[in-house]
Amino acid sequence: MNTFLPVVEELPDGHPVKVYYEESAMIHGLLNELKEVDPANDFQKYFNQFNELATIEKRFARKENQLFPYLEKHGWDGPSQGMWSFHDNIRDIIRLLHKQNEEKDIEKIKTNLPFLIENIERLMSVEDVRLFPRAMQLLTEKDWEEFYQGDEEIGWMLPNKPTPYPAVEEYIHPSQDTTERKLSFSLEDTFHYDEGYMTPDQVNLLLRFLPVDLTYVDENDKVIFYNRGEDRVFPRSKGIIGREVKFCHPPKSVHMVLRIVEEFKAGTKDVAEFWINFKGRMIHIRYFAIRDKDKNYRGVIEMSQDITDIQKLEGQQRLLDWD
Repeated sequence: MNTFLPVVEELPDGHPVKVYYEESAMIHGLLNELKEVDPANDFQKYFNQFNELATIEKRFARKENQLFPYLEKHGWDGPSQGMWSFHDNIRDIIRLLHKQNEEKDIEKIKTNLPFLIENIERLMSVEDVRLFPRAMQLLTEKDWEEFYQGDEEIGWMLPNKPTPYPAVEEYIHPSQDTTERKLSFSLEDTFHYDEGYMTPDQVNLLLRFLPVDLTYVDENDKVIFYNRGEDRVFPRSKGIIGREVKFCHPPKSVHMVLRIVEEFKAGTKDVAEFWINFKGRMIHIRYFAIRDKDKNYRGVIEMSQDITDIQKLEGQQRLLDWD
């Protein structure tokens, strides 16, 4: 018997832990159905149930990106290590079953499905006995009240969005949230961006070390920024700042650039891309329309990247190859 369940039932609607348990009921139902279904006799029924269960990824992502960081702030980092690894083991089984479902390899499905069910049941048992009771002890009411915004960004397994917690008249999207919170780093000299805080120096370092060339042309068709990386594909100099974009490209290609800008301004297109051979390397060039929250055109970003080595990648590399 789950002795923590009576505590959960007393929580207000929408409380993050209560939502987790609403998902738990859904998961247990799906696991029971999967134990009964025979993929050989009714593959479609099995397939639908499995795909619904596979949305457990949303639950994992919420725990890893929402719950675990708050637990770390209160000094408990065990779930960030042990339970996250448990999530990854389940993800591996789900990926394997996805492949076997595509191939309709019934025998392998029957072999691996019980492992998936067993691992999820073990995980949920640890949640019941250890994770959620301890989380309720450690986290404050203010902590729980901050969850909904991030949880909504990731999503839930439930068919309907949970009630906002705490109950508010209007939900504020994270990109519009200006609430100041206690953070583990100094906010001195920082600016608030959509999802965090950075100093101008940190922003400059980020842009410099990105493995792509960036050029920003504003809504007046003037170049206002480019990043100065160590290995730029195309050379840039300070003289380009303030220059009209039509003068920044060779005559043979400027007509394409102008058309891109016109379509972006008109709102008929948002992306344009090209790939070319340049000095023996394959270069991927993309243009993205920049628009503000009211969908007004604010310029265009040109992004160029050497993808020669990326094109050569095959299979997977999941381990560090430094040694």
